[in-house]
Amino acid sequence: MNTGDGSSVRVGALAPLTRPGWVEAGRHLLAGLDLAVREVNEAGGIDGRPLELVVRDTAADPARAAAAVDELAGLGVAAVVGEYHSVVARAAAARADALGVPFLCSSAVLDALTDGPTEWAARVAPAQSHGWRIYADFLLGAGRRRIAVATQPSVYWATGAGVLRAHLAPHGGTVLELDTTALTPEALCDALVDHGATALLLLVGHPDPAVPIVRAVRADPRLGRILIGAPAGQPEFAGWTGALGGDGAGIPFLRYLPERLGPLGERVGKELAEQLGEAPSFVAFEGWDTVAVLAEALRTHGTDRAAVAASWPRVAVEGTRGPIRFTRPPGISVWQWAWPPVQVVDRDPAAPDDFRILHTG
Repeated sequence: MNTGDGSSVRVGALAPLTRPGWVEAGRHLLAGLDLAVREVNEAGGIDGRPLELVVRDTAADPARAAAAVDELAGLGVAAVVGEYHSVVARAAAARADALGVPFLCSSAVLDALTDGPTEWAARVAPAQSHGWRIYADFLLGAGRRRIAVATQPSVYWATGAGVLRAHLAPHGGTVLELDTTALTPEALCDALVDHGATALLLLVGHPDPAVPIVRAVRADPRLGRILIGAPAGQPEFAGWTGALGGDGAGIPFLRYLPERLGPLGERVGKELAEQLGEAPSFVAFEGWDTVAVLAEALRTHGTDRAAVAASWPRVAVEGTRGPIRFTRPPGISVWQWAWPPVQVVDRDPAAPDDFRILHTG
């Protein structure tokens, strides 16, 4: 490959690669980013210059992510990409906006990724309000209206509970919040019985306290008919089944994939499976799509940071999950792909390694 003057186009990448970050998600995200960068370079790079990924581990720490953006900006990156955790991506987006560094968010869904409108940030994941309304529609269709949510203190979980409450209320649905910092799993089961809940949604981290809660509910004969749900996607990764076995099946969650992948998605999926040694999650596809978008912006509009940010409304790319274009939906502060495909799926109780599509939006 002709690399011109030999310099690379550097791109910063943020991902949770150590605990307490969701390491499985970070590994899949990085696999998608890495594969796409490799393919860009095999195709000639950016005007003959190789694309170089400069990776920083956020460990689910907002302050660490903000410091990483500072460091990456000083290293001369053309843009920053990635991140999975919403509160971490929010800190990264705020710092990128302040520094004038383009930030293309891969997986975080919090609507308010920045406090106010910004031209510097774009996102390939759907906004939380969009996906969680689809999840609420699934609950209504399944006849579940008395909803309990097991929560932890977090703007992400609180926002999700608010989306569910607002969408369910006009249809007679109610949402009861159960604070897992104050209730043991057994006390939580008692509260579910007292409330007459027909569904329990896990708005909590994995493995703790999600795994002990699932075990307690599954073991409680009073709760044999309750639906356990996990809209944030905890059951997507193999570690969920490793921790819970069959108890982790039949728990519906949000997944950002089409019902059938097209030829590009099929090819990328096979490459990702070889790289990961397991089936790729939707997060891995989000990583690949992120680099595909950024590479097109860099090729077409140049590597200047302001030019990259100005390209968001004009870039158009065929991603693994469909054509990607960015708009400004009402209430969303960043350039947004509106919308990626959204499914509600669960792991098949008869075969926990397989997924069943329950609802699409």
